[in-house]
Amino acid sequence: MTDYLRDVSIMVVEDQDFSAGLLRKMLRVLGASDVHIFENGEDAWEYFKSNTVDLVVTDWQMAPINGIKLTQLIRKSPESPNTFVPIIMVTAFREREHVFKARDAGVTEYVIKPVSPKGLFSRIEAVIERPRRFVRVGEFFGPDRRRHHGEFKGEDRRGQGPKPDAKTAAAEKKRDMEQDEINTTFNPDDADRVKAD
Repeated sequence: MTDYLRDVSIMVVEDQDFSAGLLRKMLRVLGASDVHIFENGEDAWEYFKSNTVDLVVTDWQMAPINGIKLTQLIRKSPESPNTFVPIIMVTAFREREHVFKARDAGVTEYVIKPVSPKGLFSRIEAVIERPRRFVRVGEFFGPDRRRHHGEFKGEDRRGQGPKPDAKTAAAEKKRDMEQDEINTTFNPDDADRVKAD
């Protein structure tokens, strides 16, 4: 594991010094030596436009450009040199509405703070060992979220089944999600892998 990220150029975007230092240490344990730390999305975006970056690890809440806006720039801007770069969001936001907003912006993986080395490694491993194809559907461009193996079941399809009442829908948006549930939201096939283990 100590050389897993040996030849990978990583951009970490985190405005909290402690969190940035912790992420750097975790990445170094995985063998990363080419790690560039930025305090905000604006500086990170300027760097990204003119440098080779193989992996982006970003916080959500920063100014003047937050992690969601940075993701959208990377995925959709004509100035982006690599719209396919894996983006891992590391954030304290665990509510369902935040998780889905990140997914719909084109984030590849989502990790809840406080992050552990094992948790970060599992998401890095997912983007390297099990990359998903990218799709463009309407305004969305990013990693495909659809299940690739097995058959679709009616209840698995978006927008299928009975619509919840407004109170239930509002409560569901605010519901906290656990990391395992987030992982299968971003990687539906992971649920099948867990069942098989």
